[in-house]
Amino acid sequence: MQESYYQWAVKKGITRREFLQFCTAMAAVLGLEASAVPKIVNALETKSRLPVIYLNLQECTCCSESFLRSGHPLASNLILNLISLDYMEVLQAAAGEQAEAAKQKTMKDFKNNYLLVVEGSASLGEEGVYCTVGGRTTVSILEEAAEGAIAVIAYGTCATDGCVQGANPNPTKAVPIHQVVKNKPVIKVPGCPPIAETITGTIVHYLTFGTLPELTPDGRPKAFYQHKIHENCNRRAFFDMGLFVEAFDDQGAKEGWCLFKMGCRGPMTNNACALTGWNEGTSYPIKSGHPCLGCSENKFFDKGSFYAPLSGDLPGVTKEGDNSGLTKGVIGVAAGAAVGAVGGAVASAWVLTNRKSKKQYVDEEKFYKDKGIPEEK
Repeated sequence: MQESYYQWAVKKGITRREFLQFCTAMAAVLGLEASAVPKIVNALETKSRLPVIYLNLQECTCCSESFLRSGHPLASNLILNLISLDYMEVLQAAAGEQAEAAKQKTMKDFKNNYLLVVEGSASLGEEGVYCTVGGRTTVSILEEAAEGAIAVIAYGTCATDGCVQGANPNPTKAVPIHQVVKNKPVIKVPGCPPIAETITGTIVHYLTFGTLPELTPDGRPKAFYQHKIHENCNRRAFFDMGLFVEAFDDQGAKEGWCLFKMGCRGPMTNNACALTGWNEGTSYPIKSGHPCLGCSENKFFDKGSFYAPLSGDLPGVTKEGDNSGLTKGVIGVAAGAAVGAVGGAVASAWVLTNRKSKKQYVDEEKFYKDKGIPEEK
Protein backbone atom coordinates (compact mmCIF):
# COMPACT_ATOMS: atom_id res chain seq x y z
CA MET A 1 0.00 0.00 0.00
CA GLN A 2 1.22 3.50 -0.78
CA GLU A 3 2.03 5.80 2.14
CA SER A 4 -0.84 7.76 3.63
CA TYR A 5 -1.20 11.53 3.59
CA TYR A 6 -0.16 11.76 7.23
CA GLN A 7 2.89 9.52 6.73
CA TRP A 8 3.96 11.74 3.87
CA ALA A 9 3.40 14.86 6.00
CA VAL A 10 5.57 13.52 8.83
CA LYS A 11 8.39 12.75 6.40
CA LYS A 12 8.20 16.33 5.15
CA GLY A 13 8.57 17.73 8.66
CA ILE A 14 4.94 18.78 9.07
CA THR A 15 4.00 18.71 12.75
CA ARG A 16 0.98 16.97 14.20
CA ARG A 17 -0.49 20.33 15.15
CA GLU A 18 -0.10 21.66 11.59
CA PHE A 19 -1.71 18.50 10.23
CA LEU A 20 -4.70 18.89 12.55
CA GLN A 21 -4.99 22.57 11.65
CA PHE A 22 -5.17 21.60 8.00
CA CYS A 23 -7.93 19.05 8.71
CA THR A 24 -9.88 21.66 10.67
CA ALA A 25 -9.43 24.20 7.88
CA MET A 26 -10.74 21.74 5.30
CA ALA A 27 -13.85 21.11 7.39
CA ALA A 28 -14.46 24.85 7.63
CA VAL A 29 -13.82 25.47 3.94
CA LEU A 30 -16.19 22.65 2.99
CA GLY A 31 -18.87 23.97 5.35
CA LEU A 32 -18.90 20.76 7.42
CA GLU A 33 -19.83 20.39 11.07
CA ALA A 34 -17.03 20.21 13.63
CA SER A 35 -17.90 16.53 14.05
CA ALA A 36 -16.45 15.93 10.58
CA VAL A 37 -12.91 16.85 11.66
CA PRO A 38 -12.13 13.42 13.23
CA LYS A 39 -13.32 11.75 10.04
CA ILE A 40 -11.01 13.91 7.95
CA VAL A 41 -8.13 13.19 10.31
CA ASN A 42 -8.75 9.44 10.11
CA ALA A 43 -9.04 9.49 6.32
CA LEU A 44 -5.77 11.36 5.82
CA GLU A 45 -4.03 9.15 8.37
CA THR A 46 -5.06 5.89 6.77
CA LYS A 47 -5.72 6.36 3.06
CA SER A 48 -3.05 6.40 0.39
CA ARG A 49 -2.39 9.23 -2.01
CA LEU A 50 -4.88 9.67 -4.83
CA PRO A 51 -3.45 9.49 -8.37
CA VAL A 52 -4.28 12.55 -10.47
CA ILE A 53 -3.97 13.15 -14.20
CA TYR A 54 -4.07 16.83 -15.16
CA LEU A 55 -4.78 17.70 -18.79
CA ASN A 56 -4.14 21.09 -20.38
CA LEU A 57 -6.41 21.57 -23.39
CA GLN A 58 -7.38 24.85 -25.08
CA GLU A 59 -6.45 27.44 -22.44
CA CYS A 60 -3.91 30.07 -21.30
CA THR A 61 -2.48 28.20 -18.25
CA CYS A 62 -3.74 30.77 -15.72
CA CYS A 63 -5.63 27.96 -13.97
CA SER A 64 -2.39 26.01 -13.58
CA GLU A 65 -0.80 29.11 -12.07
CA SER A 66 -3.62 29.33 -9.54
CA PHE A 67 -3.45 25.58 -8.94
CA LEU A 68 0.19 25.95 -7.89
CA ARG A 69 -0.37 28.90 -5.58
CA SER A 70 -2.97 27.92 -3.01
CA GLY A 71 -2.50 30.07 0.05
CA HIS A 72 -2.08 27.60 2.88
CA PRO A 73 1.29 25.79 2.93
CA LEU A 74 -0.26 22.36 3.37
CA ALA A 75 -2.67 22.98 0.52
CA SER A 76 0.13 23.91 -1.88
CA ASN A 77 2.11 20.91 -0.67
CA LEU A 78 -0.91 18.73 -1.32
CA ILE A 79 -1.06 19.92 -4.90
CA LEU A 80 2.59 19.21 -5.62
CA ASN A 81 3.32 16.25 -3.38
CA LEU A 82 0.43 14.96 -1.32
CA ILE A 83 -1.57 13.84 -4.32
CA SER A 84 0.21 11.61 -6.79
CA LEU A 85 0.30 14.08 -9.65
CA ASP A 86 1.23 11.56 -12.33
CA TYR A 87 0.78 13.72 -15.42
CA MET A 88 0.75 17.49 -15.90
CA GLU A 89 2.38 18.99 -18.96
CA VAL A 90 3.16 22.30 -17.24
CA LEU A 91 5.19 20.67 -14.45
CA GLN A 92 6.43 17.27 -15.53
CA ALA A 93 10.10 16.75 -16.27
CA ALA A 94 9.35 14.03 -18.79
CA ALA A 95 8.35 14.85 -22.36
CA GLY A 96 7.18 13.08 -25.47
CA GLU A 97 6.97 9.30 -25.23
CA GLN A 98 8.10 9.22 -21.57
CA ALA A 99 5.33 11.58 -20.52
CA GLU A 100 2.73 9.65 -22.48
CA ALA A 101 3.97 6.38 -20.95
CA ALA A 102 3.51 7.79 -17.44
CA LYS A 103 -0.06 8.78 -18.20
CA GLN A 104 -0.89 5.44 -19.78
CA LYS A 105 0.58 3.59 -16.78
CA THR A 106 -1.61 5.51 -14.35
CA MET A 107 -4.71 4.91 -16.46
CA LYS A 108 -3.93 1.17 -16.53
CA ASP A 109 -2.71 0.58 -12.95
CA PHE A 110 -5.37 2.76 -11.29
CA LYS A 111 -8.34 2.26 -13.56
CA ASN A 112 -11.48 3.63 -11.89
CA ASN A 113 -9.32 4.91 -9.03
CA TYR A 114 -7.76 8.14 -10.27
CA LEU A 115 -9.02 11.68 -10.55
CA LEU A 116 -8.94 13.59 -13.83
CA VAL A 117 -8.48 17.37 -13.72
CA VAL A 118 -9.02 19.17 -17.01
CA GLU A 119 -8.02 22.76 -17.72
CA GLY A 120 -9.20 24.31 -20.95
CA SER A 121 -11.98 23.73 -23.46
CA ALA A 122 -12.30 20.98 -26.03
CA SER A 123 -12.15 22.05 -29.67
CA LEU A 124 -14.64 20.52 -32.10
CA GLY A 125 -13.94 22.73 -35.12
CA GLU A 126 -12.57 21.03 -38.22
CA GLU A 127 -12.65 17.67 -36.44
CA GLY A 128 -10.59 19.00 -33.55
CA VAL A 129 -7.44 20.08 -35.39
CA TYR A 130 -7.33 23.51 -33.70
CA CYS A 131 -5.93 21.92 -30.54
CA THR A 132 -3.79 18.80 -30.70
CA VAL A 133 -1.15 17.16 -28.49
CA GLY A 134 1.29 14.68 -30.00
CA GLY A 135 -0.72 14.59 -33.20
CA ARG A 136 -3.94 13.66 -31.39
CA THR A 137 -6.97 15.88 -30.95
CA THR A 138 -7.69 17.03 -27.43
CA VAL A 139 -11.17 15.54 -27.69
CA SER A 140 -9.76 12.03 -28.20
CA ILE A 141 -7.21 12.54 -25.39
CA LEU A 142 -9.96 13.73 -23.06
CA GLU A 143 -12.29 10.83 -23.85
CA GLU A 144 -9.51 8.30 -23.28
CA ALA A 145 -8.39 9.77 -19.93
CA ALA A 146 -11.96 10.17 -18.66
CA GLU A 147 -12.87 6.54 -19.36
CA GLY A 148 -11.13 5.14 -16.27
CA ALA A 149 -11.43 8.15 -13.97
CA ILE A 150 -13.45 8.30 -10.76
CA ALA A 151 -14.68 11.73 -11.79
CA VAL A 152 -13.59 14.73 -13.81
CA ILE A 153 -12.91 18.18 -12.37
CA ALA A 154 -13.46 20.80 -15.06
CA TYR A 155 -11.08 23.39 -13.69
CA GLY A 156 -11.56 26.98 -14.84
CA THR A 157 -14.17 28.71 -16.98
CA CYS A 158 -12.58 27.45 -20.21
CA ALA A 159 -13.36 23.92 -19.03
CA THR A 160 -16.80 24.71 -17.61
CA ASP A 161 -18.13 27.03 -20.31
CA GLY A 162 -15.56 27.68 -23.04
CA CYS A 163 -14.49 31.10 -21.68
CA VAL A 164 -12.62 33.34 -24.15
CA GLN A 165 -12.15 30.50 -26.67
CA GLY A 166 -15.89 29.92 -26.68
CA ALA A 167 -16.80 33.61 -26.86
CA ASN A 168 -18.62 34.84 -29.95
CA PRO A 169 -17.89 33.99 -32.76
CA ASN A 170 -16.12 30.91 -31.33
CA PRO A 171 -14.02 30.05 -34.41
CA THR A 172 -12.62 26.80 -32.97
CA LYS A 173 -16.06 25.62 -31.81
CA ALA A 174 -14.78 25.39 -28.23
CA VAL A 175 -17.07 23.50 -25.88
CA PRO A 176 -16.98 22.81 -22.14
CA ILE A 177 -15.82 19.45 -20.86
CA HIS A 178 -19.26 18.18 -19.85
CA GLN A 179 -20.34 18.33 -23.50
CA VAL A 180 -17.68 15.75 -24.35
CA VAL A 181 -17.56 13.59 -21.20
CA LYS A 182 -20.99 12.03 -20.75
CA ASN A 183 -20.26 8.86 -18.78
CA LYS A 184 -18.53 10.30 -15.68
CA PRO A 185 -19.42 12.87 -13.02
CA VAL A 186 -18.08 16.28 -14.05
CA ILE A 187 -17.47 18.73 -11.23
CA LYS A 188 -17.46 22.29 -12.50
CA VAL A 189 -14.97 24.65 -10.86
CA PRO A 190 -15.36 27.89 -12.84
CA GLY A 191 -13.26 31.03 -12.55
CA CYS A 192 -10.63 32.75 -14.66
CA PRO A 193 -8.73 31.48 -12.80
CA PRO A 194 -10.57 29.59 -10.05
CA ILE A 195 -9.51 29.34 -6.43
CA ALA A 196 -7.06 26.46 -5.94
CA GLU A 197 -8.55 25.31 -2.63
CA THR A 198 -11.63 24.06 -4.50
CA ILE A 199 -9.58 21.12 -5.76
CA THR A 200 -7.97 20.55 -2.37
CA GLY A 201 -11.38 20.48 -0.72
CA THR A 202 -12.83 18.16 -3.35
CA ILE A 203 -10.01 15.64 -2.89
CA VAL A 204 -10.22 15.75 0.92
CA HIS A 205 -13.99 15.29 0.80
CA TYR A 206 -13.68 12.27 -1.49
CA LEU A 207 -11.02 10.63 0.69
CA THR A 208 -13.04 11.25 3.85
CA PHE A 209 -16.50 10.18 2.75
CA GLY A 210 -15.90 8.18 -0.43
CA THR A 211 -18.23 10.51 -2.30
CA LEU A 212 -17.90 13.77 -4.18
CA PRO A 213 -18.88 16.96 -2.31
CA GLU A 214 -22.40 18.31 -2.51
CA LEU A 215 -22.91 20.21 -5.74
CA THR A 216 -25.12 23.10 -6.75
CA PRO A 217 -27.84 22.42 -9.36
CA ASP A 218 -25.37 23.42 -12.09
CA GLY A 219 -22.68 21.01 -10.87
CA ARG A 220 -20.39 23.26 -8.81
CA PRO A 221 -19.06 22.45 -5.31
CA LYS A 222 -21.68 24.00 -3.07
CA ALA A 223 -19.16 24.98 -0.39
CA PHE A 224 -17.56 27.45 -2.80
CA TYR A 225 -20.32 28.50 -5.17
CA GLN A 226 -23.54 28.73 -3.18
CA HIS A 227 -23.20 32.45 -2.37
CA LYS A 228 -23.04 35.57 -4.50
CA ILE A 229 -19.85 37.58 -4.03
CA HIS A 230 -22.12 40.54 -3.26
CA GLU A 231 -23.46 38.83 -0.13
CA ASN A 232 -20.08 38.86 1.62
CA CYS A 233 -18.45 41.81 -0.14
CA ASN A 234 -16.38 44.16 2.02
CA ARG A 235 -18.07 47.08 0.20
CA ARG A 236 -21.61 45.79 0.79
CA ALA A 237 -22.41 48.38 3.47
CA PHE A 238 -21.75 51.20 0.99
CA PHE A 239 -24.08 49.54 -1.52
CA ASP A 240 -26.84 49.40 1.07
CA MET A 241 -26.27 53.09 1.89
CA GLY A 242 -26.34 54.04 -1.79
CA LEU A 243 -22.73 55.22 -1.87
CA PHE A 244 -21.13 54.40 -5.22
CA VAL A 245 -17.86 55.02 -7.04
CA GLU A 246 -18.62 57.16 -10.12
CA ALA A 247 -15.05 57.26 -11.49
CA PHE A 248 -11.92 55.33 -10.55
CA ASP A 249 -10.19 58.47 -9.30
CA ASP A 250 -13.07 60.10 -7.40
CA GLN A 251 -13.45 60.44 -3.64
CA GLY A 252 -15.72 57.42 -3.47
CA ALA A 253 -12.98 55.25 -4.97
CA LYS A 254 -10.55 56.58 -2.37
CA GLU A 255 -13.04 55.82 0.41
CA GLY A 256 -13.72 52.28 -0.82
CA TRP A 257 -17.35 52.77 -1.83
CA CYS A 258 -19.38 50.25 -3.84
CA LEU A 259 -18.25 49.57 -7.41
CA PHE A 260 -21.69 48.62 -8.74
CA LYS A 261 -21.91 51.64 -11.07
CA MET A 262 -18.46 50.83 -12.42
CA GLY A 263 -19.78 47.54 -13.78
CA CYS A 264 -19.19 45.24 -10.82
CA ARG A 265 -20.84 41.86 -11.37
CA GLY A 266 -20.59 40.71 -7.77
CA PRO A 267 -24.42 40.73 -7.40
CA MET A 268 -24.80 38.03 -10.08
CA THR A 269 -21.60 36.03 -9.54
CA ASN A 270 -21.42 32.89 -7.41
CA ASN A 271 -17.93 32.40 -6.02
CA ALA A 272 -15.95 32.33 -2.77
CA CYS A 273 -13.58 35.22 -3.59
CA ALA A 274 -14.97 37.45 -0.82
CA LEU A 275 -14.66 34.61 1.72
CA THR A 276 -11.33 32.97 0.94
CA GLY A 277 -9.54 35.82 -0.83
CA TRP A 278 -6.41 35.44 -2.92
CA ASN A 279 -2.69 35.63 -2.13
CA GLU A 280 -3.08 33.84 1.21
CA GLY A 281 -6.35 35.63 1.91
CA THR A 282 -4.86 39.09 1.38
CA SER A 283 -7.41 40.46 -1.07
CA TYR A 284 -9.63 39.91 -4.10
CA PRO A 285 -10.47 42.18 -7.07
CA ILE A 286 -13.25 44.21 -5.44
CA LYS A 287 -11.28 44.74 -2.26
CA SER A 288 -8.34 45.87 -4.40
CA GLY A 289 -10.50 48.48 -6.12
CA HIS A 290 -11.57 46.79 -9.35
CA PRO A 291 -15.09 45.62 -10.25
CA CYS A 292 -15.78 41.89 -10.33
CA LEU A 293 -15.81 40.66 -13.95
CA GLY A 294 -18.09 37.74 -13.16
CA CYS A 295 -15.49 35.31 -14.50
CA SER A 296 -17.11 32.27 -12.91
CA GLU A 297 -20.42 32.84 -14.72
CA ASN A 298 -21.34 31.35 -18.07
CA LYS A 299 -20.62 33.44 -21.18
CA PHE A 300 -19.18 36.28 -19.12
CA PHE A 301 -17.11 37.39 -22.11
CA ASP A 302 -20.26 37.90 -24.19
CA LYS A 303 -22.17 40.09 -21.73
CA GLY A 304 -20.97 43.48 -22.89
CA SER A 305 -18.49 45.91 -21.36
CA PHE A 306 -17.00 44.94 -18.02
CA TYR A 307 -17.39 48.57 -16.94
CA ALA A 308 -21.06 49.13 -17.80
CA PRO A 309 -23.50 48.92 -14.85
CA LEU A 310 -25.64 45.80 -14.77
CA SER A 311 -29.06 46.29 -16.31
CA GLY A 312 -31.78 43.78 -16.82
CA ASP A 313 -29.75 40.91 -15.37
CA LEU A 314 -31.09 41.32 -11.85
CA PRO A 315 -34.51 42.07 -10.39
CA GLY A 316 -34.72 45.71 -9.35
CA VAL A 317 -31.90 47.00 -11.57
CA THR A 318 -32.89 49.59 -14.16
CA LYS A 319 -31.13 50.40 -17.40
CA GLU A 320 -29.73 53.52 -15.77
CA GLY A 321 -28.03 51.41 -13.12
CA ASP A 322 -30.27 52.70 -10.31
CA ASN A 323 -30.08 50.35 -7.34
CA SER A 324 -33.16 51.37 -5.39
CA GLY A 325 -35.11 48.26 -6.30
CA LEU A 326 -32.09 46.04 -5.87
CA THR A 327 -31.33 47.27 -2.36
CA LYS A 328 -34.87 46.49 -1.26
CA GLY A 329 -35.23 43.37 -3.39
CA VAL A 330 -33.87 39.88 -3.59
CA ILE A 331 -30.24 40.81 -3.00
CA GLY A 332 -31.09 42.59 0.22
CA VAL A 333 -32.56 39.51 1.85
CA ALA A 334 -29.26 37.68 1.42
CA ALA A 335 -27.73 39.47 4.42
CA GLY A 336 -29.14 36.91 6.85
CA ALA A 337 -27.73 34.00 4.89
CA ALA A 338 -24.42 35.81 4.65
CA VAL A 339 -24.00 35.75 8.42
CA GLY A 340 -23.56 31.97 8.39
CA ALA A 341 -21.18 32.17 5.46
CA VAL A 342 -19.08 34.80 7.19
CA GLY A 343 -18.96 32.63 10.29
CA GLY A 344 -17.53 29.78 8.22
CA ALA A 345 -15.06 32.15 6.62
CA VAL A 346 -13.90 33.41 9.99
CA ALA A 347 -13.37 29.85 11.18
CA SER A 348 -11.40 29.03 8.07
CA ALA A 349 -9.32 32.18 8.22
CA TRP A 350 -8.63 31.61 11.91
CA VAL A 351 -6.98 28.31 11.07
CA LEU A 352 -5.37 29.25 7.78
CA THR A 353 -3.62 32.43 8.86
CA ASN A 354 -1.62 30.53 11.49
CA ARG A 355 -1.41 33.67 13.63
CA LYS A 356 -2.66 32.49 17.01
CA SER A 357 -2.39 33.81 20.53
CA LYS A 358 -1.69 31.56 23.48
CA LYS A 359 -5.40 31.55 24.32
CA GLN A 360 -6.25 30.33 20.81
CA TYR A 361 -3.82 27.44 21.15
CA VAL A 362 -5.46 26.46 24.43
CA ASP A 363 -8.88 26.53 22.80
CA GLU A 364 -7.57 24.45 19.91
CA GLU A 365 -6.12 21.84 22.25
CA LYS A 366 -9.47 21.60 24.04
CA PHE A 367 -11.24 21.15 20.69
CA TYR A 368 -9.06 18.21 19.66
CA LYS A 369 -9.29 16.68 23.14
CA ASP A 370 -13.09 16.92 23.15
CA LYS A 371 -13.17 15.21 19.74
CA GLY A 372 -10.90 12.41 20.92
CA ILE A 373 -8.13 13.33 18.48
CA PRO A 374 -4.61 12.85 19.92
CA GLU A 375 -2.49 15.98 19.66
CA GLU A 376 0.57 13.78 19.18
CA LYS A 377 0.77 10.42 17.47
